[in-house]
Amino acid sequence: MNNILNQVLSTWEGAPLDGAITIIKKYGYPHECTFSRLIWYNNGPWKRTIVYRDPVPHHFPTPHPDFLEQTIDYKVPVHLYDEVAAFDGSVYPDRTKGEASAKCHKEAMNFLSLNLLNDLVTGKRDVQGAKAFYAQTAQQFSKYNISSPYTEGLLFPKQFNTADPGEIFFR
Repeated sequence: MNNILNQVLSTWEGAPLDGAITIIKKYGYPHECTFSRLIWYNNGPWKRTIVYRDPVPHHFPTPHPDFLEQTIDYKVPVHLYDEVAAFDGSVYPDRTKGEASAKCHKEAMNFLSLNLLNDLVTGKRDVQGAKAFYAQTAQQFSKYNISSPYTEGLLFPKQFNTADPGEIFFR
């Protein structure tokens, strides 16, 4: 794996390369490796972690590249999907799989996003409150290296049996 991984990473640059190295140092070698992504399964609190070579520009709360996607089992009620999208376009539920993912440039920001998703789902915050808290917490973390419980880990229990395969329409 090491030779293949080195060959793959030789084609990467900038923040995605730095991010990949950070995740490798924390979680070890990826379980899957392609020229465009590295994938880990069941690493730390995550069901899946993917580091993408090609970042997506994201401007909330400030401009940064999204390339680190991390996923958990989490059931988001369907009636809240619009609120989740209004909160942050880089946080997305998958109803069928019963997953929620966050995609940013740092693991701490993915923790922040998913903790705020949980706050939205449980009614602790509304969309504007979640956005404001995210922006303030991200600024404190990025500019002043001030951490928060929201950036250090998931603040809610792991969920199980979250998949929703839908209903049979035709027999």
